[in-house]
Amino acid sequence: MADAKVIPFDDDRSRSGSASRPARRRTGAGSGGGRGDGSTAPVSALPGGRLPESPSDGAEGAQDPQLPQEEAVGGVGAPADAGGGWDRRIAGGLAFLRRRVTGDYEVDEFGYDKELTDQVLMSALRPLADKYFRVEVKGIENIPSDGGALIVANHSGTLPLDGLMLQVAVHDNHPAERHLRLLAADLVFHLPVVNELARKAGHTLACAEDAQRLLELGEIVGVMPEGFKGIGKPFGDRYKLQRFGRGGFVSTALRAGAPIVPCSIVGAEEIYPMIGNAKTLARLLGFPYFPITPTFPWLGPLGAVPLPTKWTIQFGEPIPTDGYPPEAAEDPMLMFNLTDQVREQIQHTLYKLLVQRRSVFF
Repeated sequence: MADAKVIPFDDDRSRSGSASRPARRRTGAGSGGGRGDGSTAPVSALPGGRLPESPSDGAEGAQDPQLPQEEAVGGVGAPADAGGGWDRRIAGGLAFLRRRVTGDYEVDEFGYDKELTDQVLMSALRPLADKYFRVEVKGIENIPSDGGALIVANHSGTLPLDGLMLQVAVHDNHPAERHLRLLAADLVFHLPVVNELARKAGHTLACAEDAQRLLELGEIVGVMPEGFKGIGKPFGDRYKLQRFGRGGFVSTALRAGAPIVPCSIVGAEEIYPMIGNAKTLARLLGFPYFPITPTFPWLGPLGAVPLPTKWTIQFGEPIPTDGYPPEAAEDPMLMFNLTDQVREQIQHTLYKLLVQRRSVFF
């Protein structure tokens, strides 16, 4: 028995007949196949069909200029390749599932799965960024098109949704569609399920070694130096930056020679207004804090739904570090000055954005 021939799902050759040439309908008066002037009227194609070759057709694909595009291709307001587009999507989805099942996909040394991030994780987060928080991005041109860079941002919101929205903002708005590799706290990698998802999304432990390695590989790295002090601060201290630690991120950038891009995020502070902290319960659960908000825990799971605030993410002018000598990374005074410069730039931009903001929700 002869071997079967496998036809790919995305092979459009069998469908090319219906989309290669637009059909024309009959415009002449009179009956039968002729016109009043004795010339032959053009034959109209059946729905989904194609006209035969004719010497009088002129250029291939020409259509009657009196007809709208939808009628010319025989469709009703639908693109000619709509069926082919859906076929390609289905074929791509099946191929993706096959690679997942067979393990035929790649991850880097940190566990980052680019395909899963692009196809699943980013697709799941994008509606939250675009429709729910309506994130507005400014200064995206300050992120380099290639090479490593360190994005330093403020941290807030009780739950770390700001880091995820920052990741979507960089990828979807940068012309090169660059991916942000976030540095996360130890707690993230101790939580079941969250640990695996964080690794797959490109997050790694917030340590100097991993950060420097990523920068040297030419990646965009994101860090939020406030840590739990920023994300767990009470609502009364919103948009007041907490201490930036000892400037370890500056030392890492100096060693890698990567520019530092300050980033200010407005809108995340109000998604879970933290009016209290159940410290005893937090200690029992091993959390740095246990938030009490106007809706949580009073409304149960419904209280975990964030408020639909309007976000603005602005990237500031990059601070170059490649002009410093190698020993500069060990200079505590230089690290202190650069850390203070980054912090002041972020704080100043936060105040500026708050003045410009019309409303928390609009």
